[in-house]
Amino acid sequence: MSAVLCVRAVGAVRAVGAAGSPGGREPWPLLLGLLGEFTPVVQALPPDTVLADVRGSTRYFHRDAAGIAELVRVRALAWYGLRCAIGVGENPMVARIAAREAGEGEVRSVQPSETTDFMSGKPVTELPGIGPRTARTLGRYGLDTIGKLAAVPESTLQRILGAREGRAAHEHARGVDRTPVAPDAPTRSVCAQHRFVRYELDADERRRALLGLAVEVGRRLRAEREVARSLTLTVRYADRTTTTRTRRLPEPTAHTPALASLAYELHDALGLQRAKVAAVALRAEDVVGEEYAGRQLTLDEGAERARRLEPVMDRIAERWGPGTVGPATLGRARPADKPPKAA
Repeated sequence: MSAVLCVRAVGAVRAVGAAGSPGGREPWPLLLGLLGEFTPVVQALPPDTVLADVRGSTRYFHRDAAGIAELVRVRALAWYGLRCAIGVGENPMVARIAAREAGEGEVRSVQPSETTDFMSGKPVTELPGIGPRTARTLGRYGLDTIGKLAAVPESTLQRILGAREGRAAHEHARGVDRTPVAPDAPTRSVCAQHRFVRYELDADERRRALLGLAVEVGRRLRAEREVARSLTLTVRYADRTTTTRTRRLPEPTAHTPALASLAYELHDALGLQRAKVAAVALRAEDVVGEEYAGRQLTLDEGAERARRLEPVMDRIAERWGPGTVGPATLGRARPADKPPKAA
């Protein structure tokens, strides 16, 4: 029986009545509270996804897992104005693949008897633990789909990938995922997202978006008198797949240039070239109070002036709204967006 839900936020949060939420809030805390109405077995996957095991809830709500998913979809839209793509499967892996396939505002339910057919034609990169490098290794043996991978004996995969990786790939290709939904209280984090109007191929425009996210994340950290110890970049592509990279900051900070510099490094290390990027998200993780952080002294007068200027810019943004003041790069219009000249 399918019993795991993967709920992914794909639409913006807007205020809706008394129970609404202010725009710009991270979606996963809202989803955690919503799914907590159905089951205590809920796991956050920031910035926009939540897993829930509803195995013990179907009898109480007189609905199967797909029926509960429909309730979650409707309540998320009605209460928070949040549009979700929901996958339903017999384990977290199948549910997450189904959620990536579901469209905005849709529920994609995969019954256990349908799992093999559902997964067989998909690329091997859909499986957990198989990234581009492993996929290239498998591709040299003609193993480019999950169905082909499932047909290969486990011993062969172990010779190709190694004992542990080969065993995991063998199980995952057959729809087996032994990872449970682990209820947890995620560490404090601050996230900002940018969705491009069109699929973005220009690396400079993606870096510009990352600068805007670093400004937003830094401003929110400073408003709470907090600093981050690490930064995570999530890139979502046109085919709904994602890449996530995390790196520790040299020192705990809420300084926008430091956040932007590391965001650029994470982005450039991906080597996206002509990748069609639909959205980027920047998440400051391992957040602690600023009293727990030290700061390396520097003789760079420009950096010191920038640090002294940040509180002033924060007060302006608080009074007049985000975007009122900031880096000049964020104020320019991209050439394609400029209005046509008058004749």
